[in-house]
Amino acid sequence: MNNNDRQILIERFGAKAPNHEIIGCESFEVKKEHLIDTLHFLKNEASSQFEMLFDLSAIDECERGGGLSVFYYLLSVKNKAFISIRTHIANDTIEVPTVVGLWPNANWYEREVYDMFGIKFTDHPDLRRILTFDFWKGHPLRKSYPCRATLMDEPFDLEGPDFDDVMKSYDIQGKQDDGSMVLNIGPNHPGTDGVIRLKVKMKGEYIEDLDQEIGFHHRGAEKIAERHTFHNYIPYTDRIDYLGGVAGELPYLLGLEAMTGIEVPERAKTMRIMLCELFRISSHLVWFGSITHNLGGMAPAFYAFTEREKIFDVIELICGGRMHPAFFRIGGVSQDLPDGWEEKVEHACQGIEQLVPDLEKLMTNSMIFKVRTQNIAVYSQSMALDWGLTGPNLRATGINFDMRKDFPYMGYEDYDFDVPIGQDGDAYTRTVLRVQEVVESLKIIRQAAARMPEGPILADNAPNFGFPRKQNALRDIETLIHSFVDTGRGFNFPVAETFYATETAKGVTSYHTISNGTGCPYRVRIRTPSFTHFQSVKAVSKGDLLSNIICLIGSIDYVLADIDR
Repeated sequence: MNNNDRQILIERFGAKAPNHEIIGCESFEVKKEHLIDTLHFLKNEASSQFEMLFDLSAIDECERGGGLSVFYYLLSVKNKAFISIRTHIANDTIEVPTVVGLWPNANWYEREVYDMFGIKFTDHPDLRRILTFDFWKGHPLRKSYPCRATLMDEPFDLEGPDFDDVMKSYDIQGKQDDGSMVLNIGPNHPGTDGVIRLKVKMKGEYIEDLDQEIGFHHRGAEKIAERHTFHNYIPYTDRIDYLGGVAGELPYLLGLEAMTGIEVPERAKTMRIMLCELFRISSHLVWFGSITHNLGGMAPAFYAFTEREKIFDVIELICGGRMHPAFFRIGGVSQDLPDGWEEKVEHACQGIEQLVPDLEKLMTNSMIFKVRTQNIAVYSQSMALDWGLTGPNLRATGINFDMRKDFPYMGYEDYDFDVPIGQDGDAYTRTVLRVQEVVESLKIIRQAAARMPEGPILADNAPNFGFPRKQNALRDIETLIHSFVDTGRGFNFPVAETFYATETAKGVTSYHTISNGTGCPYRVRIRTPSFTHFQSVKAVSKGDLLSNIICLIGSIDYVLADIDR
């Protein structure tokens, strides 16, 4: 943001630096009565226009001065900039104005804040719970809410009149008075690739309206962070997008490293990039197999999953785990590369390279696949920005935006690769881009392997926020004692807030992490691409055929845990 826009924020809207500034993102605080005008200015009038509402959530400030804070992350795709706007309210009886009129994707974000914190949004079109049942008592992300089910006054029970009403809601009447038909798809349906309910209003074979119901898979990952140490929470980040592997660990750790001033060694950076790109390919391969299988094709799944096993062989050799390796550490990685890793990496790359022409024959060059995906789920550029699309879904509309290029991290700026861009914004274009992204990821992996530098895999000051090597702990009693104590209590991190976002296979993932000086996070906010992408399906479904509904939801490439967290 330029100085002129900053001056306007300060003079016209009374914006000021927040009590807790955010490392990694310029931030301002405004009073509630100026919130809408401030956000309208930033979207429509500022010279650095922030077209996208990237994230929206809240913080229970009871241990940091009292009240609650609602924060908004805005993204200027054109000018490559993030900004955070925050407003403070004294208590949860005060309502905050909705921003759905500015960005339609605020709908689900505001519902989530209402569900998790109890904050109401004035004039919201459909303010109800989204991740928990309507009859749920309390708001889980409030500090007064227990972290464990065993500590709750009234444990949740799948019996009783409230739950019976929920079950009755699935018994839809079907034909309506206006001649339309309401269909229930899910929560258990093979084409939804997880427990998701779609309530579809039909007029003949055409979709008139669509209501998506999520929350069946909600595991409370953000609440769990508050009772784990910063280090011990790393394995949970693998399981948000459970197909993304170590790529899900990276934005969390980048924030912690910025918070502590740790500089990651070059060897560890290169290892991180190589592994993230391997998981990017792995994630795309799962999607290739899933989308074609859901549309009636069998062969791509066998081709894709066979080659995916070669990637997992590499991951297992280097990390020890396969899907959820929890391999990255604060300041680097957990262990060095083993003997023979180069041959394994090249073997996997060759297998994927040979697979690409077969995928093109079976998918992007297949007449049947084209008929099922072309001109289906079409997003314009303005729709994509309004609904918060990122990754291949955004780039398919012709918008060139990739965090690895526009906000380079871990040294991506030193790698030679292209970002595939489409134009038509439909399901077919998104498929073409993902195939092309596999080719570009192969380039990055091979460059990383060729330039792998010698040197340490952990930062020099990382031991202040990490554990001693296991072999040392087994030989020395003092080291063993420190390892035992530090594992349980964690390390006291500086008082700070950080925001970091990275480009994952499904789009942009970010972590807003807050430390109040203890060994555990005060608040961890996880922004996932699948949540806002899945919300957007309603916007492109109206008027389409019921037979296309699986393509409508599947072509955006979501993962259930990435939606619910």
